[in-house]
Amino acid sequence: MIEQLRLLLRERILVLDGATGTMIQACGLNEADFRGERFCSCSGNLKGHNDLLCLTKPAVITEIHDAYLAAGADIIETNSFNANAISLADYGMSDLAYEINRQAALLARDAADRQTALTPNKPRFVAGSMGPTNKTASMSADVSNPGARSVTFDELVTAYRDQVRGLREGGVDILLVETIFDTLNAKAALFAIQTEARESGVSLPVMVYRS
Repeated sequence: MIEQLRLLLRERILVLDGATGTMIQACGLNEADFRGERFCSCSGNLKGHNDLLCLTKPAVITEIHDAYLAAGADIIETNSFNANAISLADYGMSDLAYEINRQAALLARDAADRQTALTPNKPRFVAGSMGPTNKTASMSADVSNPGARSVTFDELVTAYRDQVRGLREGGVDILLVETIFDTLNAKAALFAIQTEARESGVSLPVMVYRS
């Protein structure tokens, strides 16, 4: 698939899907939808925890993938923008990072493969979405202490490596480091990707999008 992707990129522009979060909002899901049966007793509000829908409402995510593929997208993104241990800590779900990423990749992989089977002359690909996390490694969150940091480079690398592993094992074709607001965060993501590639022996193309 990787070589096929590279050949196509030499021939034409490939179209990436649109905003997953916007599509999820349009579904009008409620708190119970986000919780599902598995997380019905969890404390706190889970509505808006879009990545969790990979586990609780996979059919909704599949419908979104299918809609973008039907519209002509060559590449679809996994629903895993915030599925890293650092961001998931807000919900007390850091331990679910690998599981959510792998499931997100499996859902997108299935949708892309089904569409490719229908249109073999237009193969579809999956990009593993890796957001910036909700913390910055370069700037202080405390105006009275410029040297303070809410996250370290090593913590970011550890979180990103877990995400990369889940996305890779779920079957993505590309890793997409996206909407990055801090270049040090991006560096941590790229270092994590490089480290995982070296240790697993599996190298994937990388795309970077900075906000």
